[in-house]
Amino acid sequence: MSFVKPAWLNSLSLKVLFAYIVGVILSILLVVLGAFLLTTFHRDFLLKKDLAQHTRDLADAVRFDNKGIPIGLGADHDSDQWIYQSLNQETAYRVLDESGRLVLVSAAGEEFWPPSEAWRPGRNTLSFERSGIQMHSFIEPIEHHGRTWYLQFATSTRLMNFMYQEFTLPFMGAGVALFSLVLLFVFGVCAYVTLGYTLRPLRELSESAASISPRVLHARLRTAAVPREIAPLVDSFNHALNRLERGYRLQQEFLATAAHELKTPLALIRAQVELGEDSDDRVSLLGDVEHMTRQVQQLLLLAEASEVQNYNFAQVDVQEAVEEVITYLQRMAVTADVRVTLVGEAFGARWQADRGALFTLLKNLLENAIQHAPQDTEVQVDVGPTVVTVRDWGPGAKPEQLPQLFSRFWRGAHRRDHGAGLGLAICQEIALAHGWALSAHSATPGLLLRLTCKT
Repeated sequence: MSFVKPAWLNSLSLKVLFAYIVGVILSILLVVLGAFLLTTFHRDFLLKKDLAQHTRDLADAVRFDNKGIPIGLGADHDSDQWIYQSLNQETAYRVLDESGRLVLVSAAGEEFWPPSEAWRPGRNTLSFERSGIQMHSFIEPIEHHGRTWYLQFATSTRLMNFMYQEFTLPFMGAGVALFSLVLLFVFGVCAYVTLGYTLRPLRELSESAASISPRVLHARLRTAAVPREIAPLVDSFNHALNRLERGYRLQQEFLATAAHELKTPLALIRAQVELGEDSDDRVSLLGDVEHMTRQVQQLLLLAEASEVQNYNFAQVDVQEAVEEVITYLQRMAVTADVRVTLVGEAFGARWQADRGALFTLLKNLLENAIQHAPQDTEVQVDVGPTVVTVRDWGPGAKPEQLPQLFSRFWRGAHRRDHGAGLGLAICQEIALAHGWALSAHSATPGLLLRLTCKT
């Protein structure tokens, strides 16, 4: 036995949503991996990048007096002066002129810096040690009133490492986690809603296709709201329905035409045989003609029952219809030595039905029960507001035979005549055309046929 996937695993929306979630998770992992590699193997690079950027920001904030001499930082950096006072052993800045002479210095003082000879114009980085502590500095030139000044900002490696370990990395981790949750939730909801909206036309198409049957072959799937990628498939399906409807109509027309054409020759043959002399051959021929006539009549009924447009629906009193059928088949029941008993009362119960089709359906059900009922037994007809049952006390049918009872040309054993096996098939066609349910059940002994009106 081949492995069959559960239905939920074959869901297109689930597969697309799963692919989206996998893509988001991979993106998050790549972001985390990239951050880990940068902070682990390229920490010095990041430190220097941050140091250079901060040096440029300070250079832009330098203020000058009326003579063009640097005198301090801008008002935006006044609140940062406590850093250079409290951490004057860890970070500092100074401003030099073109000759390397000190013009402006932070709270750390001039002794914080290495000799000016260690710096020369054109050099933008400078590393040095101070009391055994590694320091890194960046130098940014400043053009002001035709003169060039150089702002140098320095900080210790241990301070930058402390800031990264205690603040940058934890906040980065929290940021990545928050970003991941927001990405999964927001985009997940958006993807779910989008998929539901996108796939809704497909669900509507599925429901429309499921409602198509031989009785509504004229129905077609609409392509108005169908996604562009699915529209060719829907068009192909509609073309296939056109061909199926055409073939089905031709088949039904042929069946009805053949039945009509055979009725007249059979009537003539019967008349010719009846005019002949009495003999065993004459009786046999009349039996064969009778059998063929019944088959032709049932084929005609089957063709008519398969076409909904042949019905004229109206409110029909079901109790009255059942009593009419029992009266019509009373002679047949007496001949078979079978009693037909009506139980239950449904006076006033009215079904939306074609009266002639309902009569044919009930007549075939009762005929089938009489033909299979043993002599000196009864056939019981129970009428309710929405259900009619017909039961006999005959041999019944095996459980595996119950689904075949309504198949065309299938005939059970233990029946008195040699029918064509179309009676119950006609009943099923009539029931389906009306939206009713017709089912067979083992009664032990006998067989019970139940007709249920769903509306």
